[in-house]
Amino acid sequence: MSGPPRLFDRALHRRRLDRAAKGYAGFLKRRAAEDLVERLAAVRRDFPVAVDLGARDGAFARALAASDAAAKVGLLVETDLSAAMLAGRAGARLVADEERLPFAPESLDLVVSSLALHWTNDFVGALIQIRQALKPDGLFLAAMLGGSTLTELRAALTAAELELSSGAGPRVSPFADAFDAAGLLQRAGFALPVTDIDRVTVRYDHALALMADLRAMGETSVLVEGVGRPLTRPLIARAAEIYAERFAGPDGRIAATFEILALTGWAPHASQPRPLARGSAKMRLADALHSRERSAGEKAGE
Repeated sequence: MSGPPRLFDRALHRRRLDRAAKGYAGFLKRRAAEDLVERLAAVRRDFPVAVDLGARDGAFARALAASDAAAKVGLLVETDLSAAMLAGRAGARLVADEERLPFAPESLDLVVSSLALHWTNDFVGALIQIRQALKPDGLFLAAMLGGSTLTELRAALTAAELELSSGAGPRVSPFADAFDAAGLLQRAGFALPVTDIDRVTVRYDHALALMADLRAMGETSVLVEGVGRPLTRPLIARAAEIYAERFAGPDGRIAATFEILALTGWAPHASQPRPLARGSAKMRLADALHSRERSAGEKAGE
């Protein structure tokens, strides 16, 4: 039986993260991490053992330390695919692949992840591993890039490649949308799944500045299909021209969209609310709405 398709070159992704660690551009990571901390602060319980998957520069740990929510968390273990990202920081740290988690079943109270899981080849498999590592009624909080991310760059690169060559392939990673993410949480066995969206527009002087930021984030494409098809200087130059033509504002600066999906799910537990069994309602909907129930085929006004 074959596994999930291999979309991403994870070894290449690790090397890109190692490179980015030398001058990490963490403004999106910081925004996502601060949002996760706010969500955690609203939960009325403690989490003795927590893990931050894809910690990168430690944005979640810093945001947590500056929040009242810090009192809720005991041990926080930071993990990352890149050892370079974890180097030089205090605290519990572990080099770990989000696709092959090293945690024992039911050993964690809380798992958080900000802007890392969208690079997994088997996202549902990663979610299942997270759910299995959580204790019953353990909490999962995550932020990941969603479907509208970098739509402008995707369009500019595709148009430039079609213009300069005989065809165009994917140059920007595919991202899940909020509806897909909620369904995948359920598929992985999480209870009470919730997703919502934070859309961020970042403005740059030109497309090359955007590309430099993506490089410094470790977010440049590692699509397997794109390996061996380097971005040439003529392609980059033409894509930058098209980007400016289509997406520049009155001030000449270009817009780059980042869509951040926030995901919440709980490891199942008997104490959690459950939907009533079919047919167990004590009142008819028509009575609750103070309306007259009509039989099938009956027209209004008859």
